[in-house]
Amino acid sequence: MGRLAEKVAIITGGASGFGEGMARRFAEEGARVIVADLDGAGADRVAREIGEAAHSVRADVSRRADMDDLVAAAEQKFGRVDVMVNNAGVTHVNGDMLKVDEETFDRIVAVNMKAIYHAALAVVPLMGRQGGGSIITTASTAGLRPRPGLTWYNASKGWAITATKSMAVELAPKGIRVNCLCPVAGETGMLAQFMGEDTPEKRALFRASIPLGRLSTPLDIANAALWLASDEAEFITGVALEVDGGRCI
Repeated sequence: MGRLAEKVAIITGGASGFGEGMARRFAEEGARVIVADLDGAGADRVAREIGEAAHSVRADVSRRADMDDLVAAAEQKFGRVDVMVNNAGVTHVNGDMLKVDEETFDRIVAVNMKAIYHAALAVVPLMGRQGGGSIITTASTAGLRPRPGLTWYNASKGWAITATKSMAVELAPKGIRVNCLCPVAGETGMLAQFMGEDTPEKRALFRASIPLGRLSTPLDIANAALWLASDEAEFITGVALEVDGGRCI
């Protein structure tokens, strides 16, 4: 029996990076997984490679209707939702905070913040009827120790951390645990935006700020999410778990 046997998980941003890592790792441990992403073809690929334990859904998490449809698809395909992973995220290019245009700012708010609200409206009533569940959000070390150049992204992740802690308190009586992950920068498609440019010199600067001497990987984040989603963490809620090689010390 796997650590997530009999559990059903929705993972947004599941077509690549941390989300893809979580989808694969969860399935390895017995979960049935809904791989959700705005990139429908990428979500299809991940689900197809996982096999019968996975189902893909194209979804824009910034839209309430899409989130409702996503949860409905999980119920129709697998009968329930035990784990909701709010992993989809966007950022702006590292640089002057005053040069981030309003459209980019609004997209950060919609995907990094409002999508958590949409997910809660869609999944909390279902989890309440089931007697509990686990909500996990991919936040960031940027929400704990913000760097210059990513001001609006940093702020969105700080919001996600505070929302996690408040939700944890309010939803505890329903048996719903709410936690978030705070990864350091990793090998994902957003890395170049975090750094401003992807060069060996920039990577060396980022690695130098991490005591364990490397960037995060999708497997690092997937293993942390796996633990939070499992019954091993049944007494853990309201945590912003740093997965950062010591970056936030």
